[in-house]
Amino acid sequence: MARLPRLCLPGIPQHIIQRGNNRQACFACDEDFAAYARWLEDYSRKYEVKIHAWVFMTNHVHLLATPADERGVSSMMQSLGRMYVRYFNHSYRRTGTLWEGRYKASIVDAENYLLTCMRYIELNPVRAGMVQLPEEYVWSSYQANGLGKTIKLCTPHSIYKSLGRTVQNRTASYRELFRYHLEPDLIGQIRKSVNQGMALGNERFKTEIERLSGRRASVLKRGPKLKK
Repeated sequence: MARLPRLCLPGIPQHIIQRGNNRQACFACDEDFAAYARWLEDYSRKYEVKIHAWVFMTNHVHLLATPADERGVSSMMQSLGRMYVRYFNHSYRRTGTLWEGRYKASIVDAENYLLTCMRYIELNPVRAGMVQLPEEYVWSSYQANGLGKTIKLCTPHSIYKSLGRTVQNRTASYRELFRYHLEPDLIGQIRKSVNQGMALGNERFKTEIERLSGRRASVLKRGPKLKK
């Protein structure tokens, strides 16, 4: 079965995942994380993609980003991927592929799911048992969104900015959201949408995305089983 083209519409956020090949490590030290962050910032600016949230794990990356045009995210990820692979292979005297293949992405209903998706991304190290609290993990946008640290890579989304008039008010309101764990069903919904390249949102949002993009934005429902 042919793969569906990616959903990518200007001005609508995307949850992006890039995994290491066979789940192998793609970051071995802080210098690797820093190099990836630096090139992500460079290419996000070059291709006009706003980065709202991220987490760099040992063997994969999560991003929440809004492109200015339909090619922005793919151009950014391709350029970033090639640059980082050259750096990683040279640093560790290796050859061959580093990434699993095509990055995966899900378009996100900002009004209803943006803050939830941000929490999902920034809680990854907690779910993985690497830290107890999101603020303990350095390579995450929680440092900006939850603690107010100035990070050039981070561009606050208007939904996030609506949490408060000042940085102090916004970060306090955002931290309050982390008092509550994400429900397992919601985690499953987020994972399913990004792994299958579908939209994360309510039915009205999915219908509108299908109208705008001309392609399916939700998983087809299975019909009734035929009697033998």
